[in-house]
Amino acid sequence: MEIRKPAKTYRDLIVWQKAMAAAKVVYEVTASFPNQETYGLTAQIRRSATSIPSNIAEGFGRRGAPEYVRFLLIARGSVFEIETQLQIACDVGFLCPEDHARLSELIDEVERMLESLIRSVRACVRSSSP
Repeated sequence: MEIRKPAKTYRDLIVWQKAMAAAKVVYEVTASFPNQETYGLTAQIRRSATSIPSNIAEGFGRRGAPEYVRFLLIARGSVFEIETQLQIACDVGFLCPEDHARLSELIDEVERMLESLIRSVRACVRSSSP
């Protein structure tokens, strides 16, 4: 059985690290989107991508598990948002199927890790309640 030490900072969270890696790929891939999409789909996808690690970090810095869970849920919402936006980008031909598959795999992994972290934090709240 692996024993994990509690994260000292949000940077220690693997889910945050994966979300940061996904955001970097999003920026690389969207750089080739048409210029007329700079303030449209490109900006929306980038905002969603940066929202995921940002909300993980912000939640980590809050003063309690319920608030932390709330920010993790917001991050999860951004996951669903970016999945939709990437599908649209693929459907209209801005994103090649290979890049879509690669990003979808990264985002899916972040989603699974977020779900696990949310369950874990909620379990801690329940076990510490009187």
